[in-house]
Amino acid sequence: MDSAAILAEIPRLRRYARAMLGDRAAADDLVQDTLERAWARCALWRAGSDLGAWLFSIMHNLRVDQLRRPAMSTHSLDEDDFEVPTRATQTDRLEVRDLESALRQLPDEQREVLLLVALEDLGYAEIASTLGIPVGTVMSRLARGRERLRLLMDGRPPGANLRVVR
Repeated sequence: MDSAAILAEIPRLRRYARAMLGDRAAADDLVQDTLERAWARCALWRAGSDLGAWLFSIMHNLRVDQLRRPAMSTHSLDEDDFEVPTRATQTDRLEVRDLESALRQLPDEQREVLLLVALEDLGYAEIASTLGIPVGTVMSRLARGRERLRLLMDGRPPGANLRVVR
């Protein structure tokens, strides 16, 4: 594994971490921790395997560890935390804020899968390998996450479309 290959993966890692956490500083810390762990354990990487998937697996495991530890502090999100690649109109900015808010309301498991598909363009098998879950679980989390996100973006609470069956 060469350092240039790892450096080439940093933008993807940062993009995913920022979308997942919504906090630029926390995301950069997670990427830093991911790179540190990858470098320390580079002997565990199998040559010829997907370096990006290996790094995402490390990041996922670090995030799980963070969630298991008690939170030390919270960070409120404000509009300055969003990076928009082009000059946005007021409506675009509101839509981005609404999407970010809806993503925050998804369970972590659904948000992870949704972001890996939509943001990182990973396939189901890659996601399953990265997260250490079956492909069927990836598919069900993705379907539930998409449905919940759609309801939230439509302004309806999740579960609003449930029917009583007798």
